Amino acid sequence: MSIRISYWLTLALGVINAGFLIRSFIIFHDCCHGSFFSSRKWNDTFGMLIGILVFTPYDYWKHSHAVHHATAGNLDKRGIGDVETWTVQEYQSAPWLKRLGYRIMRNPLFLFTIGSTAMFVIIHRFVRKSVGSRERRSVIVTNIALLVIFLILGILFGFREVILVQMPIITIGTSIGVWMFYVQHQFEGVYWERSEQWSFLRAGLEGSSFYKLPPLLQWFTGNIGFHHIHHLGPRIPNYNLQKCYKENPEFQIKPLTIMESLKCMRLNLWDEANKQMVGFDSLKKYHQLHG
Repeated sequence: MSIRISYWLTLALGVINAGFLIRSFIIFHDCCHGSFFSSRKWNDTFGMLIGILVFTPYDYWKHSHAVHHATAGNLDKRGIGDVETWTVQEYQSAPWLKRLGYRIMRNPLFLFTIGSTAMFVIIHRFVRKSVGSRERRSVIVTNIALLVIFLILGILFGFREVILVQMPIITIGTSIGVWMFYVQHQFEGVYWERSEQWSFLRAGLEGSSFYKLPPLLQWFTGNIGFHHIHHLGPRIPNYNLQKCYKENPEFQIKPLTIMESLKCMRLNLWDEANKQMVGFDSLKKYHQLHG
């Protein structure tokens, strides 16, 4: 006898499962840094397996994320492992079609829904031409593993049912994950600088936020809210970040609260002249000042 379960209950459980998906990604993230285990072999093996569960090829993401850590806050080295961010001048000089595309991409209704889901479900299935064979191989292996898992689950439970159960989990999980990454580097007072003046120390302390979350959300997000510490010491595992924060006064910077973080959605461009993030609404003022 089959038991019918309300799809609303499935969606409610999907929210919880999305939380575990985010926590799994943080463990995957630590493995990429070689910090979750003391053994490199265990980090690589475990990271590759979890990468399949979080729809992310291990070696490919490990490489792009290392580039992100080496270039965060550097205006001359944007484009890999970060949320695309233009300067006001770049936006002003771009053709209208590219400006429209940028506006759509930065719109929260797109970035934290369709954009975030597409990043993990579609974009991670492809590889940049510039990467090496190891990174390319990780994409292929991950894609094959996901295809096999999907086929097995589809045959056992039905492809429609698998999609109806998995898509809400993936959509919610990736939306929250991209939001976390967004507020870690897109906030008032954030640090950006050209290569000549760029500082790794300032990029960590000023270019990465301390996102203060309630204990439960902090657990699901694996303490990654202590992002300023993580950028200064990426080999510190997530389970030691809070301890590091408490024991080192120099890391106890002003936190970014949930309510304050909501204001970050209106920040879209870097005003290089005034060294601050601004919204599209500031462009009228920029026109007046610059003719």
